[in-house]
Amino acid sequence: MTTLSAQSSGTDESEIRLLYTRLMNGWNLGSGEAFAAPFDDDADLVAFDGTHFKGREQIALFHQEAFNMFLKGTRLVGKVRSVKFLSQEIAVMHTVGGTIMAGKTDIEPERNSVQTIVVAKRGGKWSMVAFQNTRATYVIPTGQGGGLTEELRKLL
Repeated sequence: MTTLSAQSSGTDESEIRLLYTRLMNGWNLGSGEAFAAPFDDDADLVAFDGTHFKGREQIALFHQEAFNMFLKGTRLVGKVRSVKFLSQEIAVMHTVGGTIMAGKTDIEPERNSVQTIVVAKRGGKWSMVAFQNTRATYVIPTGQGGGLTEELRKLL
């Protein structure tokens, strides 16, 4: 879903979607620096557990420590579900992702997440300025839980 299409170009949407791909590729490389590269210098990231990281440097440092320890060898799969332009220089991206633990070949459904990402175009370049990651636990039965896992498994 894209709105303000008269004000935004397909190139902008492609660049925005590429930010998510770059983020996942950084994770899959086990590189905190590459994972954090799509973020703006002063970006905010709220992790699934509520931890709030401020700035690309803090995001990179934490993730590198995690990649060196308990996230070592994990991989992400995910996709952009929608991009909604709020203006020519601000958009909201909704994404979903799943984690494949080290040594495994399938997604761990209890680690599936839904993300809301705010991106901004500054100096002609798109970057993530706010990232909210929510673990998809579906406390109230909505039928979305199993559907999300199957949606993500198609990406394996």
